[in-house]
Amino acid sequence: VNCLDQHVEKAPNRVALIWERDEPGTAVHITYRELLDLTCRLANTLKKYGIQKGDRVAIYMSVSPLSVAAMLACARIGAVHTVVFAGFSAESLAGRILDSGCKAVITYNQGVRGGRIIELKTTVDEAVKNCPNIQHVFVAQRTDNKVQMGDRDIPLEEEMTKADSVCTPESMDSEDVLFMLYTSGSTGKPKGIIHTQAGYLLYAALTHKYVFDYQQGDVFGCVADIGWITGHSYVVYGPLCNGATSVLFESTPVYPDPGRYWEMVQRLKINQFYGAPTAIRLLLNYGEEWVKKYDRSSLRILGSVGEPINKEAWQWFYQVVGEGRCTLVDTWWQTETGGICIAPRPSEEKAEIIPAMAMRPFFGIVPVLMDENGEVIEGNDVSGALCIAQPWPGMARTIYGDHQRFIDAYFKAYPGYYFTGDGAYRSQKGYYQITGRMDDIINISGHRLGTAEIEDAMADHPEVPETAVVGYPHKIKGEGAFAFIVLKEQTAHADHIREELKTIVASKIAKYAVPDHILVVKRLPKTRSGKIMRRLLRKVVAEQSSNMGDVTTLDDPSVVKEILDAYQKYKEKSSS
Repeated sequence: VNCLDQHVEKAPNRVALIWERDEPGTAVHITYRELLDLTCRLANTLKKYGIQKGDRVAIYMSVSPLSVAAMLACARIGAVHTVVFAGFSAESLAGRILDSGCKAVITYNQGVRGGRIIELKTTVDEAVKNCPNIQHVFVAQRTDNKVQMGDRDIPLEEEMTKADSVCTPESMDSEDVLFMLYTSGSTGKPKGIIHTQAGYLLYAALTHKYVFDYQQGDVFGCVADIGWITGHSYVVYGPLCNGATSVLFESTPVYPDPGRYWEMVQRLKINQFYGAPTAIRLLLNYGEEWVKKYDRSSLRILGSVGEPINKEAWQWFYQVVGEGRCTLVDTWWQTETGGICIAPRPSEEKAEIIPAMAMRPFFGIVPVLMDENGEVIEGNDVSGALCIAQPWPGMARTIYGDHQRFIDAYFKAYPGYYFTGDGAYRSQKGYYQITGRMDDIINISGHRLGTAEIEDAMADHPEVPETAVVGYPHKIKGEGAFAFIVLKEQTAHADHIREELKTIVASKIAKYAVPDHILVVKRLPKTRSGKIMRRLLRKVVAEQSSNMGDVTTLDDPSVVKEILDAYQKYKEKSSS
């Protein structure tokens, strides 16, 4: 109701969604009235097939108006949606369906991404073989290709045309569950994070409005997939609650060429652009001409999300993409926090922004830094474990079916505080900088060091777009640093670059921070939201490759073998 009905009453023909389809230049505009119609028909279809308040429904779809309507339709009838990124394997999908006890799946016949067809229905068929609790699979059409339809499969659009376009919304308590979303735990078994109705929506809407200075009439472009929390909060719930026009990006940053984002900005006149550092680093490699080719004068605010952004990527984003005139907000938050917790804005007019720093806590967020003994660290120019001292509306309420794991993961390390799992530095002026996961902190000869710091230093080398550093046990130093690097060109001077990197790290941080080993790989193991899975790199270096844990969240699991082979060759070469 907050995302649809209230706007339909006031401005039914306002554009709610602009679907930037995979096929370049084929955007589809959907008004609030049309989205309400889609949502009600979908909701009535779910009800017709026995989906009731409290039931869980899996959504395995690519980014589209229909997938947004599926989320809102579940919310409307009080069902709990769990969106599974439409690139996850059948095994991951089945695991999530079983863990959450879903009664139905909503999917497409196929997906389209980067010019390639993705077999969604086939994956769902494979997954639900092992899920006796699934009663129905609703299948929508993204392409004209026919797919096999079985007994429990229901053609979604066909049913929706027969359904009533009015669906009275279910009355919900503020603490009823709105959705669950699986996130990878440090153990490897994904955990179903639970968000509730009122607090989550309030927090998503407020952060969207104030962090991005959203004004009525702006076109808000968050290029995240709905399969992760950024898509939930800043593609769907936050913008729609604020009556915004939200862009749905179905493609990839390099399809059909590396100018895709900026061509889209020009064509759709996007005012806020929110994306991940991993995409920015990827595009930075292709040079400035792909950006400068297009008019980006509509842009007012740039945002970065998903991981700490390194200074080189920040500068490129700010100077090249934003022409030095757009505010760049580096936002820190988590699946568990529901929305942005620390970001440079909101703040006083024209307040300073320091590159690659999240800086200022949002309203009601009280960050504290804790030391090893669980004591609060006072004062400035200090580092510690980042905790939050009081509850806020958007925080997760539990892990589905495992409240104890929730308590253990977030509240046990520092009783009375929410532990984020991240380390942070509070500057002289009291601003916060996220230094990386606490489990990405290494201790070299008694020096505590975030692997992100070493990565940042190495990323300054013009030939090295991507790096990942992990700790490994060292006979003398306790721990040493092992670096995995990707080179721009497959150059012959890898050894030369290794030496240069060591010099850079020594000069930027200290000699003790220099990695003992630097291994050149073709690519790094990443999740689909662009996070580097350092846990896997640690296993490679610790030579525990037989016990890799859950690799289903990887963008491409074959990368593991690639890195293992490179590591073996490197080891043989070193020992000879």
